[in-house]
Amino acid sequence: MGEDTSPPTPNEVGERLRRIRAAQSDEAGTSGLDASGQRPALSGLGAAMRIGVELVSALIVGVGIGYGLDHFLGTRPWLMVLFFFLGSAAGILNVWRAVSGQGYAVGYRDEDDGGKNKD
Repeated sequence: MGEDTSPPTPNEVGERLRRIRAAQSDEAGTSGLDASGQRPALSGLGAAMRIGVELVSALIVGVGIGYGLDHFLGTRPWLMVLFFFLGSAAGILNVWRAVSGQGYAVGYRDEDDGGKNKD
């Protein structure tokens, strides 16, 4: 009961975390990263779920905006039809970006320079 129970310093906590993570990666045989040091691509089921959710959510948002504008402006059903097609196009564009891998990059990447910016 007379022990000093002061909280550990941030350096001690960091060292403990490093040891625990190293032990876990040794047990699992991998650190969750591939050979290039990046996270691996989505699994098949994960990619299918992402594509499905993105397509359906784009349609729902498009139809919802069109329905709301139709209700507010009294132009039924024209804006809902228009925004259905806009939502469909946005959903297909999102699916194309997910499949081609363009949704993972930060910023614009020029295909000609291999991802290297010439600033």
